[in-house]
Amino acid sequence: MNHNFFLTILALVSMSLLSLSCSNDGNTSDTNSENVAQLQDAIIQGTWKITRFIEDGVNQTSNFNGFNFTFNTNGTVLATNGSNPVNGTWTTSVSSSGTPKFVLNFNISNGPFDEISEDWNIESVSSILIDLKHVSGGDGSIDLLLFTKN
Repeated sequence: MNHNFFLTILALVSMSLLSLSCSNDGNTSDTNSENVAQLQDAIIQGTWKITRFIEDGVNQTSNFNGFNFTFNTNGTVLATNGSNPVNGTWTTSVSSSGTPKFVLNFNISNGPFDEISEDWNIESVSSILIDLKHVSGGDGSIDLLLFTKN
């Protein structure tokens, strides 16, 4: 009986080691490209609003109250609150490290639109939510941006 117990333990340990040595067949490059494609498809459908913008731990979402964002297929974006249009550009890519990116640029030197003009990491995308994160190259601070479809 001790011999069978020993063989059972040996078999379990061997199977555990084998499973640890197997690599994940999921291609992260494909997944990242899919995230980019999903964002490109979703963002041009309808208008969007910012429902979360946290910069360096401070909630600044209210700076975008009343603004609706329209993302066009030609890479332009229009943010308007009915009286103040703000024009910008957007693009997507996958960085050299494989991170899916959403680049937003409003060419404004001060104010809230300057703060969201960044190269955002695409965290998750659905037809109604686009969740983004920016990690500062300078001090490592983290900004969070969430677009919700109107």
